[in-house]
Amino acid sequence: MQRFAAAVLLAALAACAPMEWTRGDASPEQAAADMRACRDQAWRETSWTSFGYYGPFGPALFSDPFGRRYFGWPYYASPFGDPYGDRFFEESRLSSFCMRAKGYELAPVTK
Repeated sequence: MQRFAAAVLLAALAACAPMEWTRGDASPEQAAADMRACRDQAWRETSWTSFGYYGPFGPALFSDPFGRRYFGWPYYASPFGDPYGDRFFEESRLSSFCMRAKGYELAPVTK
């Protein structure tokens, strides 16, 4: 039991390690420049659909099952909503895809 608890603790500590994009032949300056370029490209790509982020009328007023009112975005309230509708998640996904396409890997920081 103690070994299992130690393994779980070790796995939890490893999951908290800071991560960075690495590539064998890239300097830290090159990696930072590539990350900046990927973030800019992802921001531009998601800006094309930014009207969809706010919806045609912006946030809407909905009711939960108990009758309490709350504001929400229309694509969250509908079963036919866009699963990739959140602009910030989409921007993060696109920037990660760009870095992987350039040959980078997400690895724990080594000191």
